[in-house]
Amino acid sequence: MHIVLVEPEIPPNTGNIARLCAATRTTLHLIEPLGFRLDDTTLKRAGMDYWREVTWHRWTNWAAFLASFGAEGNSGVEIRNPKSEGPKGDARVAEVRPPALWLVESGGPLRYSEAEFGPDDYLVFGRETAGLPDRLLAEHRDHWIRLPMFNPAARSLNLSNCVAVVLYEALRQIGFAGEV
Repeated sequence: MHIVLVEPEIPPNTGNIARLCAATRTTLHLIEPLGFRLDDTTLKRAGMDYWREVTWHRWTNWAAFLASFGAEGNSGVEIRNPKSEGPKGDARVAEVRPPALWLVESGGPLRYSEAEFGPDDYLVFGRETAGLPDRLLAEHRDHWIRLPMFNPAARSLNLSNCVAVVLYEALRQIGFAGEV
């Protein structure tokens, strides 16, 4: 799995997300401009000593990230269906598809739990104060997901909490592959 943070602004959020990525062996992508320096003390403190365990990439902008999307050798991903087993208990391939970009933002047409995640998908989150640009959401409407909100007076959830909720749902769907 991949977590993509588009122009993150708050160092402790990014540090917490880096720690989450280390614990789940999820690749982290940071898209500039960043609202902090990568040597920020609060960023390091939130990530503790986990930064050395994180596979991460820094991109100068969305276009640079998008140009590399899927270039890591993922032309297609086998999605296995454990309910469809062969005679020796081998799971049969249910579908082959390239990795998907899932944009997580309020107002999305799908709840995050309705998405069908693959093991190499990218979960994209926007800035803490502004979210993702409307242009991106319009371009990826079929992969725009939201977390349900129940109180209209609550504008949003904390970014690192949102990342954890959606990432663990995606990991659950793929059977928590790689758990130690």
